[in-house]
Amino acid sequence: MWAVIKVPVNIHGGIRYNCTRKNGCNSFVRGRKSLVKMCSTPGQNIQLTESVKSQIDALPIMVNGCTGKMGRAVLEASISAGLQPVSICLGGPEDAGKIVEAGGKEITVHGPSDRENILSSVFAEHPNLIVVDYTVPAAVNDNAELYSKAGVPFVMGTTGGDREKLYKTVADSKVYAVISPQMGKQVVAFLAAMEIMADQFPGAFSGYSLQVMESHQASKLDTSGTAKAVISCFQKLGVSFDLDEVQLIRDPVQQVEMVGVPEEHLLGHAFHMYHLTSPDGTVSFEFQHNVCGRSIYAEGTVDAILFLAKKVKLKEEKRIYDMIDVLREGNMR
Repeated sequence: MWAVIKVPVNIHGGIRYNCTRKNGCNSFVRGRKSLVKMCSTPGQNIQLTESVKSQIDALPIMVNGCTGKMGRAVLEASISAGLQPVSICLGGPEDAGKIVEAGGKEITVHGPSDRENILSSVFAEHPNLIVVDYTVPAAVNDNAELYSKAGVPFVMGTTGGDREKLYKTVADSKVYAVISPQMGKQVVAFLAAMEIMADQFPGAFSGYSLQVMESHQASKLDTSGTAKAVISCFQKLGVSFDLDEVQLIRDPVQQVEMVGVPEEHLLGHAFHMYHLTSPDGTVSFEFQHNVCGRSIYAEGTVDAILFLAKKVKLKEEKRIYDMIDVLREGNMR
């Protein structure tokens, strides 16, 4: 029997587009003719191949941090895809004892106390378990050490922490892991394209000036890692730009009126615009990617889970992967 996954229809990404709310998209600048429009069609479905479906059936997962918005989005996407969340997960001390309900399942959240025994017990019961981490930046390294010590494969979607230490911990333990601060497949593909351009054409934009505007929910105070990565590519391309020049839009009124964020997504969005101008002002380039909600990251995480489960099953020599590896595999839903 075929399973059907509905693709989110409010995810936009690409190189400069302009469309109206009537067709389900938003733009930073309105009223100008668009050369490129990238929007998914409402109601678009993708059918799973038998090979992907076979990976999904009965695959147990533990989504740690599922009381948070991102963790819950991943939990719901996983259940919709047919994955099997176990009845226990880990969280912070403030979440201990909470019951999370999703897709007709109840999941009990355990705090930090005795977490090693809890994880080891679940892993012993479900030897093909994949752990997914969407906790908090301060817990990244401790959690990675926990998973590595237990030998359980994991997907680290949480940003922050000491990333060098994170990779060393995983490498030393030889546990399988997908580690990526950006789980949106299409955004990752855009970043990869930018990196290729920067590597192959260094200095191509020498002398150009750059303006960067990024809008996120008000709770996000820092510049996004995605913006930093794109800016790094432009710097390799010859553009002089400092991170403190990024225009951070966090005011809801500005986000709606100036940026064009739909009001229903003020609490969860990522709108980025990069504007390049030639020294004489006669040439300009604009790159833009807008994300409403969290489904793009949740769906990418599900693909990362399936990818990692396959690598574990095949006993691949390589142990640490990122979303570029997931994209290159090509076997996504």
